[in-house]
Amino acid sequence: MSRADHMDVAAYALGVLDPQDAERFEEHLATCWACAAELETMVPVVGMLSGIDGEAMAALEQTHTDPALLDRTLMAVRRDRRRTRMRQMLAAAAAVVVFGGLSGVAAAGGFDGDEGKRIPQAEPTLTAPVTGPPSGEPSDPNDPGVGNGTAQEGDQHNAVDPGTGVKTTMWLASKEYGTQIDLQLTRLPGPRTCRLVVVRKNATSEVVSTWSVPGGGYGTNTNQLPLELSASTSAPLKDIEKIQVQSVDVNGVASPLVTVDDL
Repeated sequence: MSRADHMDVAAYALGVLDPQDAERFEEHLATCWACAAELETMVPVVGMLSGIDGEAMAALEQTHTDPALLDRTLMAVRRDRRRTRMRQMLAAAAAVVVFGGLSGVAAAGGFDGDEGKRIPQAEPTLTAPVTGPPSGEPSDPNDPGVGNGTAQEGDQHNAVDPGTGVKTTMWLASKEYGTQIDLQLTRLPGPRTCRLVVVRKNATSEVVSTWSVPGGGYGTNTNQLPLELSASTSAPLKDIEKIQVQSVDVNGVASPLVTVDDL
């Protein structure tokens, strides 16, 4: 088979071959997979060219006798197809990133069914520490409270329980949604399960955070790093009577560890 046989693909797809050449090409096409594949790629191009005028069609017919022109045409078509596929892939990837980001935002907030407004969750979150780890002590990234020592927001309240020895520093800040609570705990032995409870002046209470304390505790001889947590409550600061850190045993019975009540 000749080079001309292979170059008849575009002319055949465009319908510009005379009957004798078209018949000869069809015989060649039956045994040449390369031309068959090339013909398949030309089908969209033929549809795009269906609206051109007679002079442009005559120019395309010249590709039958000008292999170089046909090569350039086919190369241009292939480049355009590659660019189109790349744009589709990039668009799909961008859509995945945007959807993932929106899903993360949706999962991060809570919903107040009574008021119809979004409010922050009261789950414990790690905050920047009030003070860094003791001099010479390496920071353990697995421990809460390891950060850059930025200042906390709100009024500071300190308390030490004379019975348990647990010490806390809390920062309370009024917010549109209620009250933000940042706290630091030391002299807290483990292992145990703890919770943070807000007691309102109307005698109602709310558990705003729970966490587990490892065997070494926090702010102890075994682990000198303090525990630092952040939580939120819908209760306005003026309505809070006290905030208490409690220990919860395996039966669910809670006992106070340290209380801040000078609010």
